[in-house]
Amino acid sequence: MNTQLTDLARRPAVPADLAGDEPTVPTLTGLLAERARDAGDREFLRFGECSWSFAEIDEWTSRLAHRMRELDGVRAGDRVAIMLTNVVHWPVVWLATLKAGGVAVPVNCGYQRADLAFVLSDSGARVVFTDAERADLVADVVAGEELGEVRVVDVADDGSEGFPVTPPAVDVAADTLANLQYTSGTTGFPKACMLTHGYWVRLGWICAATTGLGLDDVLLTSQPFSYMDPQWNTALALTVAAPLVVLPRFSASTFMADVRDHRATFFYVLGSMPTLLFKQPASPEDRDNDLRMVLCSGIPVALHAQLQERWGAPWREVYGMTESGIDLFSPFDDADAVGSGSLGHPVPTKQVRVADPADPQVEVPDGEAGELVVAGVPMMSGYWNRPDATAGVLRDGRLHTGDLVVRRPDGGIQLVGRIKDMVRRGGENVACAEVEAALERDDRVVAAAVVAVPDDLLGEEVKAFVQLRDGVPASRDTAQQLLERAGAQLARFKVPRYVEFVADFPRTASERVSKPALKTRASEQPGATYDFARPRS
Repeated sequence: MNTQLTDLARRPAVPADLAGDEPTVPTLTGLLAERARDAGDREFLRFGECSWSFAEIDEWTSRLAHRMRELDGVRAGDRVAIMLTNVVHWPVVWLATLKAGGVAVPVNCGYQRADLAFVLSDSGARVVFTDAERADLVADVVAGEELGEVRVVDVADDGSEGFPVTPPAVDVAADTLANLQYTSGTTGFPKACMLTHGYWVRLGWICAATTGLGLDDVLLTSQPFSYMDPQWNTALALTVAAPLVVLPRFSASTFMADVRDHRATFFYVLGSMPTLLFKQPASPEDRDNDLRMVLCSGIPVALHAQLQERWGAPWREVYGMTESGIDLFSPFDDADAVGSGSLGHPVPTKQVRVADPADPQVEVPDGEAGELVVAGVPMMSGYWNRPDATAGVLRDGRLHTGDLVVRRPDGGIQLVGRIKDMVRRGGENVACAEVEAALERDDRVVAAAVVAVPDDLLGEEVKAFVQLRDGVPASRDTAQQLLERAGAQLARFKVPRYVEFVADFPRTASERVSKPALKTRASEQPGATYDFARPRS
C-alpha cells in the first residue's frame, strides 16, 4: 500500500500563498549556509549507498572554493567547466564555484572533441573539473584548440583538503551570474543561457510552494546533472531542507524500484520517460512506495489516469524552459487536470500571452493556436555571446518560447507543438507532437517521432519513426493497424504516409528524441520504410 504522510503531520517549507513572494534568501550560496546552520546534521545528498549532510557539503564546498581561488586563480565572473557523470562531485564543484565567485559551465559527458572545444572556447572556461575517463580528452582539446591557460582538475583528488571550512569573502547577490547553461539545441552548436543566483533560488522557491514539500520528503532525480533538472532539484532540496537522491542514470526497468528502495516521496520526469515507465511490466509492488506527488513535462494524455492509479500518487504537468525556469503548473488538488492535456496556469510570478506567430502584438482568441509568450521571473539574462539570438527571443522583457499552444475554456494552456516542429503538407500544417501522441496511445508503441520528408507535389510529407514493444512484429500489417487507430483521432491529412520501425531513438540529455540525429541515422543506415500513399488532396 502507498504509505502517505497525513496533512496534519506535514509542514510545507514554503506555503502555497507565498509562491509569488521574494525568497527569504537571495543566493544559492546563502541558502546552503542557512541550511548548514539550521539543519546541518540532516541528509542533503545521497548517491548510491553514500550520503552527505548539509553541513558536510557546506564545509567541502568552502574548502574547494578556497582551492579554486588560491591554486586555480578563479576570480569573480571566471568560468569553471564541469564535465562529470552523476557523482557527488558534480553539485560540490557547482556550489564551490559559486562560493569562489565563479560561473559554472555544465558540460554534457557525451560531448566529443568538436562539441567540447566549442563549449570551452565559447564560455572562456578557466578551469575544467572532470574525471580520469575524460581528463585526456579535455587536455587534448585544450592543447589542440590553443585555449590558453586552462587548468584540468581530476575530482578524484580535488586538492581541497587543508583549506578553511569557512567560505571565501566573496560578494554575491541575486543578480550575480551563476551558470552558463548550454541548451541541447536541435540544430548547430548550443547556446548558453545566462542564469543568475536569483534564477535558481526563485525556481526552488516556487517549486517548493507549488508542491508543498517539507522536511519529511525525499526527492529523487535521474537525469544527467549537466542538464538543469538535477540542478533545480538541488535548489529545491536546499529550499525545503530535504534530501535529494541522485541516480546514476535513468533506467525505465529499475527506476520505480529505486523510488521504492530510497522511499522517495517526489520526483520529476519528462519527455518519453512516463511512457517508458508505464510500458514496463506491471508488478504487485507498484503501489508499495512512499510517493506523494510527481511533476512531469509531457504526461501522455491517454495514460495520465493510469499512471496515477498504477503508482498511487497524483501526477501533474509543469511547463518551463531553461530560458525561463517554470512558467505553468497544474495544482495537485485539481482533479480535472487528469487526462485533460492542460499544461496548467501561470505560476504567480509569470504572465503569459497566446500570440499570433505572424504578429506577436496580437493575442489570438481562446481555442486558436498561437505562440506562448512569457514574462516575469525567473528568467535568463540572455544568451552568452549571442546578442542577436537574445533579441530574437527576448523582446520587451517577454520570452517568445516557440511553442504553439491554445488557451482552453477553463483558462489553462494546452500544447499543440513547436512552431519549427511542423510538417507543411500542401496547404496544411501538421504538428508533429499531435501525431506522436496519437501513435503513442497504442499499447504496442513504446515511443514515436514524427518528421517532415520532402515531397515533389506537396512540399513535405509526414513520416513516423516507431519503436514497438517487445514481441510486436515490425510488419506492414502492424504499421497499417497503427495508422488506422491513429487516424481515428487525427484529421486525414495528419496521418503519416511513411512508417519506419526502429529499435531505439537517439536522445538528448533531457531524454527527448534528437530528430536531427534520427534523420542522420535514417539517411546513413536506412531501415525498411512502409509507404501508405493516398490519393493527393
